[in-house]
Amino acid sequence: MISIQELSKFYDDVCAVDKMSLDIPEGQIMGLLGPNGAGKSTTLRILTGYQPPSKGTIFVNGLDVRKEALEAKKLIGYLPESSPIYPDMLVYDYLDYISQVREIDKSSRNSRLKELSGLCGIRDVMHKSVSSLSKGYKQRVGLALAMMSDPKILVLDEPTSGLDPNQIAEIRNIIKEIGKEKTVIFSTHILSEAEATCDRIVIVNKGRIAADGTMEELKSSARAGQKISLSLLHANQKDAEKILGEINGVSAIRCIEGDGQLDFTIDAAGDLRAEIYHAVKNSDWILLKLLQEQKSLENIFRILTTEGN
Repeated sequence: MISIQELSKFYDDVCAVDKMSLDIPEGQIMGLLGPNGAGKSTTLRILTGYQPPSKGTIFVNGLDVRKEALEAKKLIGYLPESSPIYPDMLVYDYLDYISQVREIDKSSRNSRLKELSGLCGIRDVMHKSVSSLSKGYKQRVGLALAMMSDPKILVLDEPTSGLDPNQIAEIRNIIKEIGKEKTVIFSTHILSEAEATCDRIVIVNKGRIAADGTMEELKSSARAGQKISLSLLHANQKDAEKILGEINGVSAIRCIEGDGQLDFTIDAAGDLRAEIYHAVKNSDWILLKLLQEQKSLENIFRILTTEGN
């Protein structure tokens, strides 16, 4: 459906997107995550044809976004971070106006507005002015705007930014419903949002793809480096560090002495809990705790976007 090939974007000497390549199949909900300045919004603007790339190409359903811009844009519904809706118009009048701009046949306009108002949950505010709406409802109107032409692809830039938890949940449900029939790409800073909504997560940092996969795939790739917490009673620190350090795959050991016990944090190349258990079992120590750190999306995001930078 979408093929991004060696995409780069420069603003003078600043590289916002750096040789990004990505294929997005039809019917996928993909979340684009990254810190501020990572290149998320720039990538979406280029994808939707609102900015030209400095280098590289994007194909949408086989159409070159630069050379066949109009035809490509007809396949895409785009909602930028700030919804471009007119505050002085009634919601119904605004969406009716947009339906005319998008050249929707007059005989089907009312049915299309009715369908979108139900899908986006705005039936109760159709005859209110846009300026009187909460930000959550404005985002819903923006979704209806992006969906007006029934595009195959929906691109959303920070659709839940500034919303309260209830509004976020509502927008999430709408995105999931839309994703049953369309390809959806959205950027977000809310990690739990991506984890709950997306089929696939792409983490970008400094204009490059740092990770790409399902949530389980990202967690699996992160297991190459694990942290294990261990608490021992009646153990000698020097002896414990020697025995634990001899386990194949242990790269670092940190120890804090507590009330009669030793608390260790172990950096390990994989899950070494069985090996650690057997090492402790052969001693006179009492094992109080043996836990492996669970890799959440927040852990993975932090590691990929901060550590080593």
